[in-house]
Amino acid sequence: MRPDPLILGFDTSAAHCAAALLQGDRILVEATEPMDKGQAERLVPLLEDLLASADVGWRDLSAIGVGIGPGNFTGVRIAVATARGLALGLGVPAIGISGLEALAHGIPGVRVASIDARQGRLYLQTFGTFDGTRPVLCDIDTLPAIPARAEPLCIGHRAEEIADRCAGQPAAPVHSLPAAIAHIAALRRFSTATRPAPLYLRPADAAPSRDVAPRILP
Repeated sequence: MRPDPLILGFDTSAAHCAAALLQGDRILVEATEPMDKGQAERLVPLLEDLLASADVGWRDLSAIGVGIGPGNFTGVRIAVATARGLALGLGVPAIGISGLEALAHGIPGVRVASIDARQGRLYLQTFGTFDGTRPVLCDIDTLPAIPARAEPLCIGHRAEEIADRCAGQPAAPVHSLPAAIAHIAALRRFSTATRPAPLYLRPADAAPSRDVAPRILP
């Protein structure tokens, strides 16, 4: 009997390096290290430590999930460039997952996910409506419209305030951020051929990446 696929999920879109290793429906190991800077130097060693603690190697991976933002411009580029390099070197798919979708994953019904965008602003997206919505950058006083009587569950930054403004309820994420990324990547590893790309919502973030993908040795 073949073992369940191993999925590595990671994220550096905020002040952290975060990673999780999923096999089947079980998280084998995960780690989150808070840091304001230094993600470029720490990410690959953290991933190596994670694999070693589960007694597996790079070549055991079946797919890679990576957080594509929205978030810190440099942090998002670091994670996406690393995922692309790993996928190319290992011959496995890399799947990009937004942090907003990761927050909402595993929660039923209408959900409003939010991430701190600094300067009093939010990255926000609604899930579970018939038409769906795109992620937006907004203020707490200019939230996008939520369908009437939706009674959404609000997850993430300032969830209680958002819930008060849209007749919803605050809720906690089901998974940690890297674990949710790994779970979603496992669901999509056969359904996407598109390379992960950063999700930028601020106009100033639309600069081309100069990051060089890491070289992965056999």
